[in-house]
Amino acid sequence: MRYLIDTNILIRLKTDKAGLSKDVLQIIEDPENLIYVSAASVWEIYMLMHGEKIHVPAWKCARDVFDTIKKELGYTVNYIKEEHLLTFAGLAPVKNHTDPFDRMIVAQAITEEMPLISSDTNMKHYRRQTLDFIPNTP
Repeated sequence: MRYLIDTNILIRLKTDKAGLSKDVLQIIEDPENLIYVSAASVWEIYMLMHGEKIHVPAWKCARDVFDTIKKELGYTVNYIKEEHLLTFAGLAPVKNHTDPFDRMIVAQAITEEMPLISSDTNMKHYRRQTLDFIPNTP
């Protein structure tokens, strides 16, 4: 099965794997599953690093993040396409949740019909009937 992970899950995979729930670990470690990471996550990580909101010693630049995704973890980058932008534009607002990176990740999950693995409980409020949300709750 195909799954899309959000930015926080990717960061935890690199810095605090113990912070992931058993359910999430079981999904991402199952070799039968295909794991995707949005290009928006790479962009978000870059912004967080340069805003000094996160520090991941192994990541000095965006190339390092791509290398982690593709080479180290063996995941696929889900690049932003026109269809994703159209879904993004059609997302209903969610109260107190306006993060454009999260909204793009949700739009990709909906468009690609992939369950989204996230630790952000606000994600489940986006068109829940079409978004399978898998929380990271220990």
